[in-house]
Amino acid sequence: MLYVVIIFLCLALLLYVILGGADFGAGIVELFTPASAREQLRDTTYKTIGPIWEANHMWLIIAIVILFVGFPPIYTLLSVHLHIPLALMLIGIIGRGTAFVFRHYDAYEDEMQKVYNLIFTYSSFITPFFLGLIFGAAVGGEIDPEAASFCEGYIQPWFNLFSFSVGLFTIAICGFLAAIFLIGESNNPTVRTLVVRKAKQFIILTVLAGGFVFLASIVDEVPLLGLLLKESVTIGMLILATLAMIYLWFSLKSGNQIRIRLLSGFVVSTILLAFGYHYFPELIILKSGENLTFFNSSATGKPIETLAWALLIGSVFILPSLGYLLYSFQKNKVTETH
Repeated sequence: MLYVVIIFLCLALLLYVILGGADFGAGIVELFTPASAREQLRDTTYKTIGPIWEANHMWLIIAIVILFVGFPPIYTLLSVHLHIPLALMLIGIIGRGTAFVFRHYDAYEDEMQKVYNLIFTYSSFITPFFLGLIFGAAVGGEIDPEAASFCEGYIQPWFNLFSFSVGLFTIAICGFLAAIFLIGESNNPTVRTLVVRKAKQFIILTVLAGGFVFLASIVDEVPLLGLLLKESVTIGMLILATLAMIYLWFSLKSGNQIRIRLLSGFVVSTILLAFGYHYFPELIILKSGENLTFFNSSATGKPIETLAWALLIGSVFILPSLGYLLYSFQKNKVTETH
C-alpha cells in the first residue's frame, strides 16, 4: 500500500505544478504584458483559468495531507527548517486568491483596482518562486537538523544560489504553461498575437532558467548534472522534452489548442519525471549526507493502509467531479461563443 500512497503523492505534485502553474502563470504573463494590452488580457484570463483556479489547490492539500499522515519525519523537517519560505508561499497564495476575487467582483471601479492588480500579479510571481525554492532546498543538501544557530538551521538551507535557481525555473514554467493555455481563448487578434509571442518568450526563458539550474548546481556543489548524465533514463526524458518543446514552438502558429496544451503538459511532465526518477526514493537530502526517503520515513501499519484506501476511494469522487467542472466551464464557453 505504500506504493499507492507514493503514486498519489507524485500525481498530486505533478498536477499542482501543471494546473496550479498555469494558474500562477496567468498573473506572471500579465505582469510582463504592456499596460495597453493588460485589460484585454485580463478578460481572457478570467475565462481561461476559471476551472483551474477553482480546483488547483486541492492537489497541494492532498500532497500536504499525504506528507503529514504518511511521512511524518519529512513533513516535520520541511515545516520546521523551511518555515520561512513556506510562510511566504502561503501569504502569496492567500494574497493572490483574495486579489483575484476582489478585482473581479468589487462593486466599485475605483483606485483600489490598481492595488488588487498589483497584489495579484506580484503574488503570482513570488508564490511559484518560493514553491520552487522549497523543492530546491529539499534536495540541495543544506538542511541540518543539528544546526547550532538560527541562520544555519532556518536561513542557510534555502538562501543559496541553487534554491533560487529552482525558484526562477518554476516561475518560467508557470509563465510558459499560462501562455500556452491562453492561446486560442480570445477572438481578439491583438490578444491572440500577444499570447503567442509570450508563449515563445517563456519557452526561451524556460530553457535559459533550466540551464541556470545546472550552472547553480555546479557553483553550490550540488551533484545534479553529473549524476543526470550518468542515467540513460533521465537523459532520454530530457531529450524527449527538448524535442517536444521544439515541436511545440512550430505548432504555436496553428492555434490548435488540444495539441499545444498536450505538448506543454508533456514537456513539463517529462522534465519533472526526469528529476523525480533521478532522486527517487529520496525526498530530502541532509547536510550530513543522510537522506530521508519514501521508505525510511514512512509511517507503518494501519496509517499507511488507511491513507491508501482513503486516497483510492476519494479519487472515485474527486476525478469525475473535476472532469465535470472542466466540462461545465467548456460548455459555458461554447454557449457564449454562439
